[in-house]
Amino acid sequence: MLLPTNISKTPSVELLMSIWAERYTVDVSSVSKNPQFYGELIKAAYPEARALTAAKLLNRVLYRTTNQASVQGKSLYEYIPDIVDSRSEQRITQFAYKAYQKLLEAYQKESGMVVVPKGGRTTSHDQQTFLLLWAIPNIEKLVSEMEDLILKYQEQHVMTRDQRVLGFLTTLLNFTNQSLITQLTLAEKVLLCPYFKFIEEYVAIPWVRVCAAAVKHQLSSPTFTLVKEMLPLTSEISSIVYCRLLELLPNHYSKRGSLGNPEVTHSCLRDLDMFQAYLWLCVLEESPKFIEQELVPLCVMVMQSVGVKWEMTNKWKQLLADEIENRLQPEHKPLLLNYTQSMEEAFFAARKRLGCQVDIVEISSEYKENLTVHLSSQDSYNTVW
Repeated sequence: MLLPTNISKTPSVELLMSIWAERYTVDVSSVSKNPQFYGELIKAAYPEARALTAAKLLNRVLYRTTNQASVQGKSLYEYIPDIVDSRSEQRITQFAYKAYQKLLEAYQKESGMVVVPKGGRTTSHDQQTFLLLWAIPNIEKLVSEMEDLILKYQEQHVMTRDQRVLGFLTTLLNFTNQSLITQLTLAEKVLLCPYFKFIEEYVAIPWVRVCAAAVKHQLSSPTFTLVKEMLPLTSEISSIVYCRLLELLPNHYSKRGSLGNPEVTHSCLRDLDMFQAYLWLCVLEESPKFIEQELVPLCVMVMQSVGVKWEMTNKWKQLLADEIENRLQPEHKPLLLNYTQSMEEAFFAARKRLGCQVDIVEISSEYKENLTVHLSSQDSYNTVW
């Protein structure tokens, strides 16, 4: 959930902002070896070309696609009575249109391309230089330009008093992005798709709040070091967990399709990123309340509404916690334990409220006095870390 956020100018906050902005970079190493396409990319980045791209989407496409996306989104939730009435739908669509107008205005303000080398290692452990295109070179500026409008946009689900509408809003952005991308040339996609990714994540994932929460920590603090080291691994962790889910749950099917459906893949990867963002927000704020009060209620209402079973949710968070823990330095594991345990307990409590039958067993743990294991007839096991 997006909340009004004050971004302070401290070294820790600015470092996390930089890591966040790197999510919207594009590896153009291979592109740079194709002089013809690289030339097209440079031309597409000129101010005049950016203006033409924005005009193409605004004048011929945008209003129609946001309305079409609204219809698609509603069809996904048609089994939920009155999730969005006609007046709310019109209001939401209008705000979405304005949000994309603002986003395209920001896109046009950039001039040229910012491409920087970044060292990395190949599988043979040889040093290799990658060229990264910073599609959004000043993410703080983009946040300040978008925040008021997106907050008003998000208020639509608050006004309806139904968390599922937030899922509708995210779905609307996702469908609109898909429609707009089809109107772009390959060079335009390289430059503009990071902006589309930004707006969808900005509504769905509390990245800006994670960055702002770093103000409480010094660069050298163990807590900040943990988050700083893990944040760049977010997408990689999500991809690994998603592939593991595909192996373990090959027959899983939701209202939107199977796990292998490209649209479901996109949503799963985004939501796995969201889980990690909430986890790091809790770590930096030193409180599990954001998982308990925001993430779990949202998941219970939205994920179940689109046909995601508890088996999937349980495997999801177990695999995610495992993958994160496997990457931690030994000294960092105790810092995370309280929050992975809080996540497990919050989901367990929500599941119990919904009437699922569970048994509780307690055994000893090296970290806590007790380790709780939840057993049920529906799952083989469900462990609280």
